Formats: sequence, C-alpha cells, structure tokens
Amino acid sequence: MSTRLKEKKERLERLIANLAEESAEGKPIVVEGKNDAETLQNLGANGPILMVKSGGKSFFEVITEIESLSSKEIILLLDFDRRGTEGTIRLQRDLEKSKIKVNARFWNELRGLIGRDLQCVEGLDSYMRTLTEKTV
Repeated sequence: MSTRLKEKKERLERLIANLAEESAEGKPIVVEGKNDAETLQNLGANGPILMVKSGGKSFFEVITEIESLSSKEIILLLDFDRRGTEGTIRLQRDLEKSKIKVNARFWNELRGLIGRDLQCVEGLDSYMRTLTEKTV
C-alpha cells in the first residue's frame, strides 16, 4: 500500500465530503451533463445540480438559468479537460459580471489532485473505488 495513494484518497474523500456539505446547504453545483450529476449524487451531493450541456441549451440560456436561481454562490464543477477548463473560465467570468459569487475551489483542487488521472467528473466514483482497492 502506497502512502502517497492513501494520502491522495484521504484528501479526495475530504474534498468530496466538503462538496456534499456545501451542496446540502443549497449551493447549486454546475456540471456538464447528466452523468456528472448522477456521479455527484452517488457521492453524496444532494443539493441542486445544473447541467450546462443538457437539452441543447445555449451558453446564454445557461447563464440566465443560473441567474434565475437567485443563489448568492454557485459551485462550478465542469470537466478537467480543455473544453471543461474553457467553460469554467468563461462561466466564471460571465457570472461574476452578473454579481454571482463563483466557487471554483473544488474544481481547482480536484483538477490539481487528479487532473492527470481523470478528465471528467463522471469518473470520480469509479476513481474513488479504484483508489480504495489499491489502498486496502
């Protein structure tokens, strides 16, 4: 059992637990698609989750939908690939112009922790299972 893998697993578990807490407080999480939303729900995020790539919504429609939530803060958690990075930067910029506080901390920390191993949010639960198997 690698100490480095065990530490990584523990950091990831804490991060996901914190995300679930913030979700339980009602902070909406913005993800790319249905599979990402299901993964977060499987990991304990039971608050509101918005999908930016569902139903053929335009970027403007996504911004409008987020603004209509009247939430003081949203959590951005798009994928960790190039398109997810570009989307995160663009959403953050446009939402901050609309005076919505954007929390990209989870995205940044997850990307730093597992970005080389995983490119999409929907793989988080299987990644956690793999880490658990490797650290037992």
